[in-house]
Amino acid sequence: MLQNTGALAGRTLFVTGASRGIGRAIALKAARDGANVVVAAKTAEAHPKLPGTIYTAAKEIEDAGGKALACVVDVRDEQQIHAAVEQAVQNAINLTGTLGTSMKKVDLMLGVNLRGTYLTSKLCIPHLLKSSNPHILNLSPPLNLNPIWFQNHTGALAGRTLFVTGASRGIGRAIALKAARDGANVVDAGGKALACVVDVRDEQQIHAAVEQAVQKFGAYTMAKYGMSMCVLGMAEEFRGQISINALWPKTAIRTAAMDMLGGDGVERQCRKADIMADAAYSVFSRPLAGPAYTTGQFLIDEDVLREVGLSDMEVYAVEPGHPLLPDFFLDVETDGATPSSMLSGTKTSDPIEETFGLIRTVLSQDLVQSTKGVYQFDLSGEHAGSWFVDLKQGAGLAGRGLPPLPPDVVMSMDSALFSRMFRGELKPTMAFMTGKLRIHGDMTLAIKLEKMMAALPKSKL
Repeated sequence: MLQNTGALAGRTLFVTGASRGIGRAIALKAARDGANVVVAAKTAEAHPKLPGTIYTAAKEIEDAGGKALACVVDVRDEQQIHAAVEQAVQNAINLTGTLGTSMKKVDLMLGVNLRGTYLTSKLCIPHLLKSSNPHILNLSPPLNLNPIWFQNHTGALAGRTLFVTGASRGIGRAIALKAARDGANVVDAGGKALACVVDVRDEQQIHAAVEQAVQKFGAYTMAKYGMSMCVLGMAEEFRGQISINALWPKTAIRTAAMDMLGGDGVERQCRKADIMADAAYSVFSRPLAGPAYTTGQFLIDEDVLREVGLSDMEVYAVEPGHPLLPDFFLDVETDGATPSSMLSGTKTSDPIEETFGLIRTVLSQDLVQSTKGVYQFDLSGEHAGSWFVDLKQGAGLAGRGLPPLPPDVVMSMDSALFSRMFRGELKPTMAFMTGKLRIHGDMTLAIKLEKMMAALPKSKL
């Protein structure tokens, strides 16, 4: 792991989301150098499922050797951010002032991440310009334009969010309905719909509609890419004055939210937040001038650490040696599909039938009670066809064709990859994130399917 060098001693970090997860890890890494850290986050009282508050984080920072200022901040609220900055100034932390640009000009309808990033940067930049080595580091991805992250009509828009103006009729309605067939969230029509009365000339109406959309759908892709666009724009505007970059993990990072959303065992596929903290520390240590000066770059945690001589990434793994889950928006090398007729050295005329034969051996009332879902598998390739697993009634049922009840989840993929997935060679989450598996329906139930897969006797597949 990257050792502290004292490079951040006496410096000030304004860390949004510092009460837990990656933000907390970055704050603690800086604190070990004796840095001043403004803990800017919403959580003042303990969450029933997500540990950590601004006050517990502040105590950890003080215990680690830093100075902490805990501020209740919702990054959507300009007054709260401004108050936090002023508090920091009054506490002799090296921050002052605000930019003159009205937030009305940058209220871009893209939710918490984009607006919060722009607003926090806007309020901190005047103070950063007075620093000897100022940095802004957004946790946002490279702007990857690979069609795998954008393609429609194949389920790739399932769970994503579209803000469609004029969606009540005409072209807007057609676009909304096309996305809806993938199970997209559409503000005004289709899929999981949110109908909003909006005159696009009225800023307040647009703002209200966006806030509703963020609360209901969480437009993750749009918000994260918006943060990345802030990096490009601000880096050019303040080139030579502030280092402005983005940092993104190569793999999934274990956080309380990941544990809650990813299901049992997901932590084994993750790295610890320490890798992001070490990478951020390395970036913050880079000078404002000279060959090490970096701005306008989309940095990947592992690449940053390899550049400073760290080669052993296993130290960051939650479970060393276990395959890791790649993060969103990064292209990963995909190996060729194993022919579905080659199953552990044996050949069969229909490997999908053999797989479902084994699925039937693990069906039980207990599995039905813990799942309560119906799955449909639409397979393409050498062994194309539809199959189902009914885990909603009786002791469960599995077979060829359409399910007896309407499916809660429809999964589409190549039949050879399906065999690999049920042999444990391809994780469903990894298949989904790399575009090999398309899911329409209840994502929570889709995650539960891994429990059944784990029970299959792999030696017979």
